[in-house]
Amino acid sequence: MTLRSERDETHAIITVSDSGEGMDALQLDNCFEPFFSTRETGTGLGLSICHSLVTRYGGTIEVTSEQGSGTTFVVRLPLTGE
Repeated sequence: MTLRSERDETHAIITVSDSGEGMDALQLDNCFEPFFSTRETGTGLGLSICHSLVTRYGGTIEVTSEQGSGTTFVVRLPLTGE
C-alpha cells in the first residue's frame, strides 16, 4: 500500500493506492453505496461513510481501479482556516 499527501492552492490531497486484485466495473459503480460489500463478513459501510464525510466537508473522493493491478483512491479536502 502507498499513501501520499500533498496540497495545491486550495486543497489537501491524499492518495491511497494498493496493488491488490482491483475492482471490476460493478464494484467500481457501487463501491460508495451503503451496504455494498464483496466480503462475507463486510458490512458495506466503510467506503460509504468515507464518501459521506468527505463530501460533507466540501471535498471529493475518486476511485480508479484495474483488475489485477490494484486500486487508487484520491481524496481532496478544501483548505480552510489559514
